[in-house]
Amino acid sequence: MKALYLKEVRSFLSSIIGYIFILIYLIASGLFHWIISYNTNLLEGTEADLIPFFNLSPVIFLILIPAITMRSIAEERRTGTIELLFTRPISDLKILLAKYFAGVTLLIIAIVPTLIYYISMYQLGNPVGIIDDGATLTSYFGLILLGSTFVAIGIFASSITSSQIVAFILGMFLCWIFYDGLSLIGSFNLMGSFDSVIQYIGMTNHYDSIKRGVLDLSDIVYFLSVITLFMYAALTVIKTLKK
Repeated sequence: MKALYLKEVRSFLSSIIGYIFILIYLIASGLFHWIISYNTNLLEGTEADLIPFFNLSPVIFLILIPAITMRSIAEERRTGTIELLFTRPISDLKILLAKYFAGVTLLIIAIVPTLIYYISMYQLGNPVGIIDDGATLTSYFGLILLGSTFVAIGIFASSITSSQIVAFILGMFLCWIFYDGLSLIGSFNLMGSFDSVIQYIGMTNHYDSIKRGVLDLSDIVYFLSVITLFMYAALTVIKTLKK
C-alpha cells in the first residue's frame, strides 16, 4: 500500500495536475482574501480573524477536489490498467486507501501555504496577536476534514464511470449536495420535523460548528462516517468490476 500511495503522490506532483490544483486554490484564495474588495477580503473585516477564508475555501474545493479525483479510478478503467492493479498482491481496500490518502496529502500541501494568512492577521491585529488561536487551529482541522470528505466523494464518483468528465460532474454535484444542498433543502420547511434531519445529514452545520471553535466528537464522527460511507461504496463498485 505504501508503494502505491507514494506512486499516487508522485503522479500528482510529477504532472501538471497537482500543481494546477495548488496554484488555482492559492491564487483564487489570495485574490478574494487580499485583492478583490468583497466581503471575503480579510483586510476589510472589522475583526482579526480568518472566517472569510474558512467560508470561501469549501466553495473552491467543490470544484477543485472533484477535478483531481476524477481520474483516480476512471482513468484506470478507461486505459484498462485497473486489471493490472487487481493482479497485484494488494487488497482492493488498500488500493482505494492509497488513492484516498494521496488525494488528502495533496489537499494538505495546498492548505499549508495559507498559514501565512494566519501570520498576517496575527500581526495586523490591534493589538498584535488578538486573533483567536484556538478557533483558528480548530477551523483548519475542520477544513481538512471537509476536504478529506470531498476526496472520498470524488473517488466514489470516479469509481462508477470510465469517463473523467462524468466523474468530475458527478463528484462536484455530490459534494455540493452534501455540503450545501441538503442544508438548503432543509431550510425550506417542506417536511416538518424531518427538515432538521435533512440539515443534520448535510455538512454545513457540522463544519460551521467546528469553525466556531467547538470541537465536538459528534461532528468528527459525522465526517469520518461520511468518508467511510463513500469509500465503502467505492469499494463495492471496485469489487463488481472484478466479476
